[in-house]
Order: sequence, then C-alpha cells, then structure tokens
Amino acid sequence: MTTLRRFFLAAAVLGVLVSCSAGVPTVGLPHQPDSGSLAVRCGRLIDGLSDQVLEDTIVLIENGHIVAVGKDVVVPSGIPVIDFSGYTVLPGLIEMHAHVMEGPDQLNDLSAYYKISREDQLEEGRGYAAVTLMAGFTSVRNLGAYQGFLARDLRDEINGGQAIGPRMQVAGYYLTIPGGGGDLVVPGIPQEAIPAELRMGVSRGPEEFRRKAQAAIDGGADLLKVIASGAVLAYGGVPGEPEMTPEEIRAVAKVAHAAGKKLAAHAHSTRSIKEAILAGADTIEHASLIDEEGVRLAKEHDVALSMDIYNGDYIDTEGRRQGWPQEFLDKNLALVEAQRKGFEMAYRNGTPIVYGTDTGVYPHADGAKQFRVMVERGMKPMDAIRAATSLPARYMGWSDRVGAVQQGRFGDLIAVRGDPLEDITVLEDVQAVIKGGLIFKRPGESR
Repeated sequence: MTTLRRFFLAAAVLGVLVSCSAGVPTVGLPHQPDSGSLAVRCGRLIDGLSDQVLEDTIVLIENGHIVAVGKDVVVPSGIPVIDFSGYTVLPGLIEMHAHVMEGPDQLNDLSAYYKISREDQLEEGRGYAAVTLMAGFTSVRNLGAYQGFLARDLRDEINGGQAIGPRMQVAGYYLTIPGGGGDLVVPGIPQEAIPAELRMGVSRGPEEFRRKAQAAIDGGADLLKVIASGAVLAYGGVPGEPEMTPEEIRAVAKVAHAAGKKLAAHAHSTRSIKEAILAGADTIEHASLIDEEGVRLAKEHDVALSMDIYNGDYIDTEGRRQGWPQEFLDKNLALVEAQRKGFEMAYRNGTPIVYGTDTGVYPHADGAKQFRVMVERGMKPMDAIRAATSLPARYMGWSDRVGAVQQGRFGDLIAVRGDPLEDITVLEDVQAVIKGGLIFKRPGESR
C-alpha cells in the first residue's frame, strides 16, 4: 500500500497529472476536495432514484456539486466536457460496512495488531482507501478499526485533500463486552498484554457503555457501533448467542441519537437482532440468523439490514487456503446459507436492505462482487443498485449529499461499460470515478 501512496505523492510533486482530451487532470496529492467543475455526457444514466434509464444526458457539476441534469443542459463557457457516451453512468456507490484500515492478510494472526505502529496502520489504511475509491465506492461507513480513532484520522486526511479515498463516516472503536466480538483477545496471550488503544470500547454494564459511547462521540465518531452478538472472526464467541444486553444497547442508542448520530449493531443472533432493533439500532449488521419476526420488526421500525452475503465464499476458500483459524472457518460455514436465505426473506417482505460487505475481510478492490450474489438470490438489479446508492444515503443521514445524480448533491459519479441491469457484474470493473467533480480514475487507468 505504501507504493500506491508514493505514486500519488510523486505525481503531485512532479506535476505528472494525466490529462484527458477535454483538458481535465486526474487528481493527485494534495488537492482541494469537492472543487471540480465539469460536464459529463452520459450514454446511459441510472440516477439512483427512479427505475427509468436516461439516454444521452448531460450532468453538469460546478464547484463539486451537481447543478443540472438533462438532455438540453447548457454548459457554461470554460467548463470542460468529458464524453462518457459509450458508458453507463451511475451515482458513486456507497459501502455501508467497510473496514478500510484493515485487510484480510492479518486474519490468520490477529496478534499482529499488537505490534503494528499507529502510523504503519494508518499508511495501510491510506492505500486501502484509495483502492476502495478506485473500485467505485465514493462513500463508506467504516464500522470499526481495532486501533481507536484510527479511521477518524484517515477521514480527516481525505477531507483535507491529503489522502485519496471515499467520503467516510467512522465509528471511533468497537463497543463490546470483555472478550466479545470486538475485543482483540488471542488464546495464549494474557489480556494485560493487549495495547490499551485496541480496547478503548470494551465495557460492561449500561453505565460504562454509555460513558464509552459518549467518549467516542466526543472524540469525533460519526456513528456508533455495538457488538451485540458473538462474531465469526473472533476467538471464543458464538455468533448465534447474545453478548450485550438490551439495556446496554439502549444506553448506547440514547447517546448516539442525542448527538444526532446513527447506531449500527453487529448482530448474527436471532435474539440479538430483535433486541437491537427494539433498543434503538438504526442498522443491523450481518443479520445472519434473522427470522420472520426479525424481518417484520426491522420493517416496522424502519431499520435497515446490512447483510454481507458474499464474503462467506471468500472466507471458505481464500481464508481456508491462507490458514485462517479453524474456529473462524467453522463459524463462517455455519452461517453462510442461513444468512442468504434470510436475505431472500427480507427482500420478499420489503424490509430495507443496504449494501454492506465487510470489506477488509476480503480485498477492498473486490467490493462490488456482492452485487452478483444479491441478484442471484432474487433481488432485481435496479434494487441492488439503489441498495448501494440512494437507500444507504438515507440511512447514513446523507440524502442531501450523496447517493443520487440529482441537483444539489455532490458530483460523485462512476462509469461502467455495458448495462448493469442486464449484467450486474459490470459493476466489478468500474472504468471511471468522479468525486466532487474531480476525476480520480478514467477509462484505461488501473490505479
């Protein structure tokens, strides 16, 4: 990942900015975010809101925001036009469950996190963030990093134009019980040996959870995340069993909502899913063992399900090949099909489902691979696209900013060859990425 960042830095220092035919440079470092002005000529446009696909449409972006969309848009003099008439253009994609600071290579030895320095981990995160953006994800929720507030620092670098990456909402740290799914314990290593910055959210009882939740908000978290049930990629926990009590979850939810923030609840367990919904969670992460009552409750309470129904395949193949702990492999295998059936049930019921994949468990460049599984499991392609655009924007509280090609929102666009409504897998090969009216990737570039 260091090599990727050095490339961007060298490009900025040397002035090596690749220009397109319209004279618009590809962004380097440093840069002024959300400052671009350009017009995009779209062969086909999926706006993220309607079922209609628009043909031969112009999207006009000025100072980072969309100001007009239509066939007869007049482009002001001096604003360059980029021709994507041979492509399908969509809103920048939204990933609702990412771990941008981490990658799958560490999962065969979690104790590696005890030794890595904060700066080295941040440097890895910079690389993963750039890869995430180049894959077409212009906004993400980063739902935890083992080192407290690490993702906050990366978010601030991206917002300041010092790093390349998506818009980020970040949880400060995992809110989890001692030895729970967010506590980085490793068999054979005493808990006293675990660095304190890896356990900032470890709590017991409603009052301690309340204090740690408030500390996360005060430290700059955009949302909070609780580990309500056992986890797959953690030692000792049972995904099908609760870890936090309803009172503990409720205490965190009150802190989040008082600050105008959202609460994401990691919950595989049938019981924990329902308890988290009733305690005030805004999204349920994984929802692997959801039942009909849970599906109904989520819809009634307007709680979105973020179901990572692709990464089980990666864990069972690549994780097995890489020698991940057998405990992790066994727990994953027990949940994969149940989670996918729960996804089918939730979709049939009209329960809101947002695009969340758990990237970091598998490579960030492959974030779009889940679309295929969603469609195979019965979701209409347009609904799958909305699950990664306008719908998550609403559950992030960012409907006025991202998720649709609409006047007033940020100029965040991607372009793909082919028609994702006919073949959803074309989203796995994003050809161009525009964020805030600035071109970060254009056809023919592999970065």
